[in-house]
Amino acid sequence: MKKTIALYVTAVGTALVSVVPAMAVPVVPNFTQGSMTSHTETTSTVTETINSIDYNTGWQYSVTGTGISHDGSSLLPDANVVSGSVDVLGSATDTTPQTTSQLDLSTLGDFTITTPGAGFQLTTTYMGPGISNQTIIQRTTNVTSVTDTTSIFSQ
Repeated sequence: MKKTIALYVTAVGTALVSVVPAMAVPVVPNFTQGSMTSHTETTSTVTETINSIDYNTGWQYSVTGTGISHDGSSLLPDANVVSGSVDVLGSATDTTPQTTSQLDLSTLGDFTITTPGAGFQLTTTYMGPGISNQTIIQRTTNVTSVTDTTSIFSQ
């Protein structure tokens, strides 16, 4: 039985050695000239939101007018700060009251018309700290790119 196994291994070994290597065959094109055209279109959509917020960090108060007089008391608001709660930006989702402070304008004195029946004008302006302006810009931009390519070749 040992002789049979040895002969079998020898036969298999010979079969593996006798494999013929593969050879490449050159490819020769069968055309002399030609062209190729490619058309590519790409479309993209860009959506952006710009949110600009202006803040005042202090108080602003002004008084102007004609045909009026003041009782002589101070025109400056009282330095005592009055506190209160406000809904910031009118947000329905923010249920926490925000604390704000403002100047006490009740101590500014009285204004009277100098000549009753004559024309007059009185303007008072007050702006406290906080958001003074908010601008939201939302825009969508569609961009389409077209590329046409033509390749011409000859042999």
